[in-house]
Amino acid sequence: MKRFDLTRFYFDPKADIKKYAANYFLKSQAIVAKHLPGNIVTMQFFQRANNAMLCGIDEVLSLIKTYAIKPLELEIYALHDGDIIKNQEPVLLIKGKYENFGFLESIIDGILSRRTAVATNTRRILRAAAPIPVFSMADRQDDPLTQRGDGYASYVAGIRKFSTDEQGALMGIKGMGTMPHALIQVCGGDVIKAAKLYHETYPKEAVTALVDYHNDVINDTLSLARALKGHLGAVRIDTSISLIDAYFERINEVKPENYGVSPKLIKALRSVLDEAGFLEVKIIVSSGFSPTKIRQFKKLGVPVDLYGVGSYIIKNSTSSFTGDLVMLNGRNEAKVGRKLMPNKRLVRVNLND
Repeated sequence: MKRFDLTRFYFDPKADIKKYAANYFLKSQAIVAKHLPGNIVTMQFFQRANNAMLCGIDEVLSLIKTYAIKPLELEIYALHDGDIIKNQEPVLLIKGKYENFGFLESIIDGILSRRTAVATNTRRILRAAAPIPVFSMADRQDDPLTQRGDGYASYVAGIRKFSTDEQGALMGIKGMGTMPHALIQVCGGDVIKAAKLYHETYPKEAVTALVDYHNDVINDTLSLARALKGHLGAVRIDTSISLIDAYFERINEVKPENYGVSPKLIKALRSVLDEAGFLEVKIIVSSGFSPTKIRQFKKLGVPVDLYGVGSYIIKNSTSSFTGDLVMLNGRNEAKVGRKLMPNKRLVRVNLND
């Protein structure tokens, strides 16, 4: 049975949460508290995408418990993180005195919108890639302050590999990664030197190396595999879409479809590794991967062991939440076009859990 977990997200009760709230809600709270106190309102939250994965509920409940006025007097119903929701389906309903919680509306909208977008995008990526796992590289397109919550949203959708400790902090998952371009650059472009220094520093780890620095993935991978003598665990190919690997120049196939991390390049790399006896070396791909691109790779039978995905995970083109007051003192009261939308899936929340 699903349950709400208000302990995972911590909000400092001494923090000034109102600086994150829309100013017009703060003014409304002041007006109501002074002139219209005690009115009982019902507020519902929904978005307009079908087949979205809800996330942010536990975070919002923790927010309400920390910053609402007399939060235990509120009557709250919600769906759970990870539930699949549809267009205009209410996911959260709050009933109580407006002056006690209304000022949190825009913050709640923002949390639900962001986390649901990340969870939904992650779910789409994972469904496209299955059974191949996905590695979240969203930190490089993300604000550091949102990594923790976004990492949790990706976790809810099914990702278990993250590039930073902060992304996996709420689940106790340490970040992982590859030997980056930067280390190769500091080594004067010497890929083998960079890999050997990595292994010397972290001898218990099999080296995972970026191999597109010189835009000659196949030759550099073979050189690395031979030089590391069994310590090369994987290579990551991150070739820019504006470049075509030297392999295609050698075989005279400089064609548009071969630019970037192309299916033919990865197939050629796997074939060469296997022929040379390096069957244990895995292949990781990154650079602009979306569900569409992953499905194309799968359709073509491209031998990928792990997909690295960044920007697609954190974009929000699907889930934008709205909070609406729909009831006033037990009667219908909402702007034209909005009304209370009963949802039998909503579960009563106990903020003391």
